[in-house]
Amino acid sequence: MRLIQVADAVRYPRMTTEELRAAFLVDSLFAPGRISMVYVDLDRTVIGSAVPLEKPLALEADPSLRASYFTERRELGVLNIGKTGAVEIDGGTYELSNLDALYVGRGSEKIQFSSRNANAPAEFYLLSYPAHAVFPVAKIDSRQVEPVELGSPATANHRKVTKLIHLEGARSCQLVMGFTQLSTGSAWNTMPPHTHMRRSEVYLYFNLAPADRVVHMMGPAHETRHIVVADKQVVISPGWSIHAGVGTSNYSFCWGMGGENQVYNDMDPVAIADLQ
Repeated sequence: MRLIQVADAVRYPRMTTEELRAAFLVDSLFAPGRISMVYVDLDRTVIGSAVPLEKPLALEADPSLRASYFTERRELGVLNIGKTGAVEIDGGTYELSNLDALYVGRGSEKIQFSSRNANAPAEFYLLSYPAHAVFPVAKIDSRQVEPVELGSPATANHRKVTKLIHLEGARSCQLVMGFTQLSTGSAWNTMPPHTHMRRSEVYLYFNLAPADRVVHMMGPAHETRHIVVADKQVVISPGWSIHAGVGTSNYSFCWGMGGENQVYNDMDPVAIADLQ
């Protein structure tokens, strides 16, 4: 399991493009026929993926976790961004279609991923944080969740936000998770931007054409930088950093947070005019 040590706000202003990408970007995650995992020292986040083909894939505890099984001391959020597949949890099976999600609570010993069709596999995105409380496994059918509409075509940021794991939905210890879909003709996400020191955030960008990119903005409002992101790449956002972006086309992204506060609107807004 790869380790990422995120830079702090003191080191950040002096970093080169290459150093920024090494510290805040996961540029290769989804690999056919395998599970890929990244450990981030910020909030002890684990970011991963599972792309099963002919054979199911079992989620094991990497030796670096010092655990007998993956969720011994952790909780896990799963979002399927591919075709139909299933997740088996301690003998119970949960089928996930595209954009369906699953919350897996602490203490779930056997976790296994499979695809209905190996030629059109499921692509499971995984996000995990430590958990000190136990909540039950819950499947979330995204088609049964009423999205929140934000922005406007006039400002090129009309989007639908679907909350999956949160205080009013599937409950968790500290994980908050959902996804945002930008409308055709819109390109900006999370604009106006914000920060939230109570929790860090992870963005998975997806539904991008191979030739398209998202320019992800980060950093303090007075000293922003950017990272150019391709399809199925992940940006790690510390609490001191804004997180916004603009794409060469519309796209989707999964947002996930872990920290001490699960209140969705716990944000410190930043005026667009104050960005530098």
